[in-house]
Amino acid sequence: MHPVESFFVKASLPEKLESMRDVAYNLWWYWNVQAVKLFYRLEPGLWEEKYHNPVNILGNITQSRLDVLASDEGIQAHLERVKSSYDIYMNESTWYSRTISKDTEKKIAYFSLEFGLAECVPIYSGGLGILAGDHLKSASDLGLPLVGVGLLYQEGYFRQYLNNDGWQQEMYPDNDFYNMPVMPVTDKKGEELIIELEYPDGPVHTKVWKITVGRVPLYLLDTNISQNTIKNRGITSALYGGDQEMRLKQEMLLGVGGLRALYAMDIWPTVCHMNEGHAAFLALERIRTLMENESLTFDEALELAKAGNVFTTHTPVEAGHDRFPPALVLKYFDHFYSDLGLTAEEFLSLGKINQKSTTEPFCMTVLALKCADKSNAVSRLHMHVSREMWESLWPGYPRDEIPISHITNGIHVASWVSQDMVELFERYLGPRWRNEPACEEIWARINDIPDEEIWRTHERRVERLVSFARNRLYAQLKRRGSSEAELNLAQGALNSETLTIGFARRFATYKRADLIFRDISRLTEILTNTDRPVQFIFAGKAHPRDDEGKDIIRRIVHWSRRPDIRRHVVFIEDYDMCVARYLVQGVDVWLNTPRRPLEASGTSGMKAAANGALNLSILDGWWDEAYESEVGWAIGSGEVYKDSTYQDNVESNALYNVLEKDIIPLFYDISTDGLPRRWIKKMKTAMSRLLPVFNTDRMVHEYSSKCYQPSIERYNQLIADNAAKAREFALWKQKVLANWDHIKIVKIESGRTGEFKVGGRLNVTAIINLGKLEPNDVAVELYGGLVDAAGSLVDASPIRMDWKSKKSSDHIFEGALPFVRSGKIGYSLRIIPSHPDSTLYHNHMAIKWA
Repeated sequence: MHPVESFFVKASLPEKLESMRDVAYNLWWYWNVQAVKLFYRLEPGLWEEKYHNPVNILGNITQSRLDVLASDEGIQAHLERVKSSYDIYMNESTWYSRTISKDTEKKIAYFSLEFGLAECVPIYSGGLGILAGDHLKSASDLGLPLVGVGLLYQEGYFRQYLNNDGWQQEMYPDNDFYNMPVMPVTDKKGEELIIELEYPDGPVHTKVWKITVGRVPLYLLDTNISQNTIKNRGITSALYGGDQEMRLKQEMLLGVGGLRALYAMDIWPTVCHMNEGHAAFLALERIRTLMENESLTFDEALELAKAGNVFTTHTPVEAGHDRFPPALVLKYFDHFYSDLGLTAEEFLSLGKINQKSTTEPFCMTVLALKCADKSNAVSRLHMHVSREMWESLWPGYPRDEIPISHITNGIHVASWVSQDMVELFERYLGPRWRNEPACEEIWARINDIPDEEIWRTHERRVERLVSFARNRLYAQLKRRGSSEAELNLAQGALNSETLTIGFARRFATYKRADLIFRDISRLTEILTNTDRPVQFIFAGKAHPRDDEGKDIIRRIVHWSRRPDIRRHVVFIEDYDMCVARYLVQGVDVWLNTPRRPLEASGTSGMKAAANGALNLSILDGWWDEAYESEVGWAIGSGEVYKDSTYQDNVESNALYNVLEKDIIPLFYDISTDGLPRRWIKKMKTAMSRLLPVFNTDRMVHEYSSKCYQPSIERYNQLIADNAAKAREFALWKQKVLANWDHIKIVKIESGRTGEFKVGGRLNVTAIINLGKLEPNDVAVELYGGLVDAAGSLVDASPIRMDWKSKKSSDHIFEGALPFVRSGKIGYSLRIIPSHPDSTLYHNHMAIKWA
C-alpha cells in the first residue's frame, strides 16, 4: 500500500531546546564528550535504543518530556556549554585559514564509496570507510576547504548474526534517512536537487543529500526515488552488494554523478581526491567538462584534469582492484567516449596496462593512476608493494622511481579515545591535544600522568568492555534459543582482572583470525593458567560471498564453546563502530596477524594505542614503521614465505612464544603497591611515541602539503590564460612521444685512467642524436651506484649531465660520476623527457637506457 501523499515531519522542540537541533544535525557532536553526555541525559534508554542517534532521539522523546527538559536548569546550562563550544568551533580561525588561505571556497573534493562517521549512519563496511570518515573530521578540524562525495545506501552494509552452528547470516534493514543526521539538498528554487545520468536503459535520476561533519559538508547520492525504475532505484540499495554490473553502476554514479552534483551546486573543485579506484570515473567526467567549457582537445583536457587529481590506493591484494569486462564498460560508456573524441579502443586503453590487448579487463586502479598527478599508498611498506604491483605502467623506470609515494594512515584521536581517557588528557595534557594532535611535546606529557591514575582509568574501561561483552553474548545466545544454563554461563564469561586481548576486523582469510588457534592445546594452557590467565575477545564480519572467511568465524565460535575455554574466548556479533569503540578502549593488548605484506595499513591498532592498549602484530602495514621494542611486540621479523602453511606454523609458534615469555609475565608483574608498573611504563611510552604520528591530523597535513596545495598551484598554472600552458604542454608531450623512438645514444666515453678513490670522480661524455627534439626537451642522466654479484646496479641514483655543444646532428653532453663510497661502482646512462618549464616537469612519460 502506497501513500497518496507523504511528508517530512520534524521534531517539535521547545524554544529553549531549539539550538539542540543544530548540534544534532552536525556530527561534530560525535567527537565532543559533553555533547554526547547531553544527548544521553535527555533519555538514557532512548540513547541506546536509537543507537546513539540524536536526531532520532529528538524525534521520539514525548512532548511532555521535552517540556520538562526545557524547564530543567541543569539541562539548560549543559546545552549552553555545548552550544557555546559548537559555535566557537564553527567560527574560530583554523590552521588552514592562518597558514594557507582565508578563502572559504571549496577547492578540494574527496570521493569515497563508503564513509564511517558514526554508528548511527551505517554507510560503511570497514577500514576504508572509517579512514574516509576520520579524514573528513580532521579536514574539518584543520579548516581545509574540502567537501566529501559518496553514496547514501538504503540498506548500508549488512547486519551480522550467527546461526546455531556459528555460520554468519546477513540482515539488510533499511536506513531511515528522515531520522538520521542527513538532510536533502535544495536548489535555488528551494526544490530538492535532482541530477541526471545516462545509463544504457535510460536516464537515472539521483537525489542529493547532505551530512554536515563539523565544517565539512558530505554530499551523498541516492537513486531510490520515484522518478527511477525499480531496477535503477536499487543502484544505491547496498554497499558492496550485487554483481559486477551493479558495482560498475555504483562507481559510475560516484565518479560521474558525484562530480555533476557538485557542479549543480556551483562547487567547482580544483582538486579531486579519489579514495581508492572506485571513484576513478570522475577523471573522465572532468575531462569531458573541461573539453566542453574550455574548448580543449582530449589530450589538453587530460593534462589539465590530471594536474588536479589525487589518487590513494588502499589495496595490496590483486583481487581487491576492480576490473570490468571491456564489453560491460562500453555498454555504459558508449555515449561517453565519442564525447571525448576517442574510439572505443582508445577509451578502453585508459584502463589497461597492455594497450594492444583486446581481452585485458578495464582496471579502475589503472585508470586512476593514469589520470592523477599525485598517487600514494597508505604506509611505507604498502608503497613498495604498490610500486612492484604497478611498475609495468612505467616500463624502464627503476622501482624506487615509480611515481607512487606514501602517506601513512592515521586516526581521528578525539573520535576514538574513551570519555575516561579524554578527562585524563584534559587534566594533564591541556586542551591542545585536540587541536594539535600531531604535536610531540603535548603527548610527551603523558609521562607526567601518575601511574595510579592512568591504570585506574584503564581498569574502568576493561570493566565496561567485559560488561558490554557479557550483555552482547547473553543477547546473542538468547536470540538463538539457548538454554538457561548457557545463558547463565554467558553472564560469567570473561574477567576484568584477566589479561584481555582483542582481535576485531574484517574476516578476510589473509588476516588469519584463527592463527592463535593453530595449536589448541598450547593455547588452552595459556588461557587457563590459574595464576596468569588470558582471555580473547573476537569480532568481525566476513563478506557475504566469502565462505572461507565465514568458516573461520564458525571455527572460532566452535572453539569458544569448549568447556575448558568458554569463559576465556568470546565472539561478539555484528561488528561496527560501537563494538570497535568498546574493544579498542578496553583491551590490554591488540592482536593483528595478517599475512605480510597484504595489510595496506590498518588503523585499529592505532585506536587501541590511543587508549593505552599495547600492540602485538605481524610487521605489516603501519606497524612495520611504528614498531619499536619499547612500544609493543612484533610477531616475527618481517619475513615473507612462499609456503603459507609453513608460514602459519612458524608465526603461530612465534605468537605463542611472545605471549608466554614476554607479554604474560610483564602484565602479571605486580609491584608491592598493586600496580603493574613496568606494563604502565610501556603503555605511556607507546602513547607518547605513537599518538603524535599515527593520527589523521598529521595525515591530512601531509595530504595538504604533498598533494592538495601542489595540485592547486599546478592546476591554476595550466588553466590560466585560457588554459594556455595546458595546450602547450599537451602539444610538447605529443612532439616528444612522436619522436622518442628516433633518439639514439651514439657513443659514451669516460676519462677512465689510473685507480679511483673515494672523493674522486669519473668524467663522462655522451654523444646523443636527438632527431627532431632539442636538448631542452630531454634530460640526459648518468645512473650510478654499487654493482652486485649478479652484475646489476643497486642503490643507484641519477645525475643530470650538461649539454655542451652540437656537432652535425649529434649533441654532446658531459657529466661526472662522484665516488662517495668504496666498492665495485658502475654506471649506465639514460634519457628522459624534461619540459623546459620546471613547473610542468613530467619525467615518467618515457625512458631510454644505454
